[in-house]
Amino acid sequence: MVERIEWDEEARKHILTRSARYADSVDIDPGWTAEAVNEPDRLVDEPDPRSAHANSVRVVGYSPSAQMVITVVALRGVAGVLHGASAWKTRGAPLRQYWKGAGDE
Repeated sequence: MVERIEWDEEARKHILTRSARYADSVDIDPGWTAEAVNEPDRLVDEPDPRSAHANSVRVVGYSPSAQMVITVVALRGVAGVLHGASAWKTRGAPLRQYWKGAGDE
């Protein structure tokens, strides 16, 4: 099943301009997030344990176009579509967990 992720204008601008707000950050192209949420070795937390929303989703997956692992936070809509809230280059423990899981198969 292919996951669909949509970004409203405000959320799209938020991820496209991360480097203006956070030192050492990378601007994230919304197309990269679609690759990450559909990547076969992705890690998925649904619901996201760090969110107060029951319909929250956190995905850690690799984007071939970006050549990096990306964390995507979204809300799942009634029709099952993901509505992007934020995304960033994955670092630290989540990155190590992703690479450990990707090598298990």
